[in-house]
Amino acid sequence: MNTAAPALTPTTRALAWCLHLLVVGLLVLAAGRAVTGGRPHAGPVVAAVAACGLVYAAGPLLPRVRVSRRAAAWWLAAVGAVWLVLLALSPDAVWVAFPLYFLQLHLLPRRSGLAAVTATAAAAIAGFAAHQHSFGPAMAIGPALGAAVAVAVVWGYEALYRESEQRRQLIEELTATRADLARAQHTAGVLAERERLAREIHDTLAQGLSSIQLLLRAAERALPGRPDTASLHVDAARQAAVDGLAEARRFVAALTPPTLEGTTLADALERLCTTTSTRHRLTVRFRLTGDPTVLPTAHEVALLRVAQSALANTVRHAQATAAEVTLSYLGDRVALDVVDDGHGFDPGRLPAPDPEGGGFGLAAMRARMNVLGGTLTIESAPGHGTALAARLPRTPPTRTEPGART
Repeated sequence: MNTAAPALTPTTRALAWCLHLLVVGLLVLAAGRAVTGGRPHAGPVVAAVAACGLVYAAGPLLPRVRVSRRAAAWWLAAVGAVWLVLLALSPDAVWVAFPLYFLQLHLLPRRSGLAAVTATAAAAIAGFAAHQHSFGPAMAIGPALGAAVAVAVVWGYEALYRESEQRRQLIEELTATRADLARAQHTAGVLAERERLAREIHDTLAQGLSSIQLLLRAAERALPGRPDTASLHVDAARQAAVDGLAEARRFVAALTPPTLEGTTLADALERLCTTTSTRHRLTVRFRLTGDPTVLPTAHEVALLRVAQSALANTVRHAQATAAEVTLSYLGDRVALDVVDDGHGFDPGRLPAPDPEGGGFGLAAMRARMNVLGGTLTIESAPGHGTALAARLPRTPPTRTEPGART
């Protein structure tokens, strides 16, 4: 029974029942010895045993004793008073002092409990000596040793209980922290995937739709005077739609771009330049320098997407007549340069990205490079064309920092 401590666990409940049984057993022993031993005052002893048992039994049954230290102290005082009466009548009552030690240490504050145990031990020694009509050191050893054992056991249990509570709290905090970390990682993963999807949609579907729009406008301008030219533009738009559909399907399946399957990055870039030259009024040349080596798939995809986005911007905004795409293998790095002869722009005065007008291409290209530990630089001025340079290490970085900026 723990009146001032937290709720009982199965272990402490079992210990409480053991303590109750010990008290009952010792009281029954005292009454039995008084009756069978032919001792004087057997009747008063049995009455005192019954009174002590009733007062003791009231403790577990009274709700106030369970929740109030003050009520528990009054109950212990009543039990102790009846026990003193029994001790005055029978020397066998001295054994009841042992479970009383545990009750006092468990229900009272530390200092009060220690004082109560000391007083109970002194009363037990004095009562036993009075019944023996003599006093010797051996008489004090039993009650004093029992008191010492009770203090060590109860205080040791309290220390273990506090340590167990601290560990439980630490485990709860760790569990909560792991849950928070899992939620944070999930959120970060969702945001990263959202950013990746935005880049892929911009560099594939959005650019393809933009190309189709430009081709259809060219076809519209060619009608009705030049139906053959308009038909060529429509065919090119149809092929762009087919390519965009293939990109979308493969993009949904989370595979590599179709333009990189079964071919090299250089071949894919050369085919991109040829397709752009065929579909638009722009002559795009491709150059390869250095000794080509196998790059990680993520690097090849990123460089191809950057080239696609850069040429799409050239077609839409630069009003250029010629452009050049150069893939260079430079020692431990690979470089992609896209240069056009368009009217250029001021890189420091770019409009903010807008869902209607676009403007997400440069941000997406920079994000791709940053994720892989590369850089993206743009040189341009009004009337002087544009030069875009993307640089990547040949091997993936050991630690990437998606939040970096170039």
